[in-house]
Amino acid sequence: MRIVVLLSAGRYPVSDRPALPRLEAQAIALAQSLAGETSGLHAGTDEAGIADAFGHGLDAVEMLDIAAEADPVPALAAHLKAHPADLILAGRRGQGGEDTGLVPYALAEALGLPILCDVAAIAAADAPGAMRFDQALPKGAKRRVTLRLPALVTVHPLAPAPSPYVFARARRGVVRHLPGVSEPAKAAPFEEKPYRERPKLMRKAGAQAGEAAEKVHLHPDPDEAARLILDHLKRIGIRRYS
Repeated sequence: MRIVVLLSAGRYPVSDRPALPRLEAQAIALAQSLAGETSGLHAGTDEAGIADAFGHGLDAVEMLDIAAEADPVPALAAHLKAHPADLILAGRRGQGGEDTGLVPYALAEALGLPILCDVAAIAAADAPGAMRFDQALPKGAKRRVTLRLPALVTVHPLAPAPSPYVFARARRGVVRHLPGVSEPAKAAPFEEKPYRERPKLMRKAGAQAGEAAEKVHLHPDPDEAARLILDHLKRIGIRRYS
């Protein structure tokens, strides 16, 4: 099985020095827990930003040389189409400047691969050509998903901690420079709208539950029912917007 870990040129939030994002270090640890050949892949110009990946366990990183202002997705997609991987791992978000977290999704769309977000654990599945993933959900819940490869997954902070940094291993890492496809970055399809206050649906619902339970109206006429509903919504803090 060929495993590729996507690497970004991260920055440490305090000192602003080049640093490997923790989620990508966790992705390396997940990849190393599987039986397969693992390598890193980066599209950009900043070799210093990915150097820590060697200390956390990678032996080699393929660096696609593109212009500093270029979109990394076309270069990554072209390389992975020419050199397919069974499993692609990425962090759920970057650790740099104006990171949007959309690169894994745009890359999965360009490659025509399924994407599974917020993976905390990976193991072999009974079905041939598939893997079993534990997906982290809100409030500490998890969901087990079996997915047929090839696929792209993003890593959740609840994944196993990164492997300890080893300086000797960091010195042995190899960066292989390859020409990449340089295409200008496209403006994200975001739409700005003025802020509008939303109705407070649950703010006072719990406090009013007992009071509401005591007021049961059987078979009221439509006008009376409408008035009772409006009075209740006003009492629990839901406002009506015209």
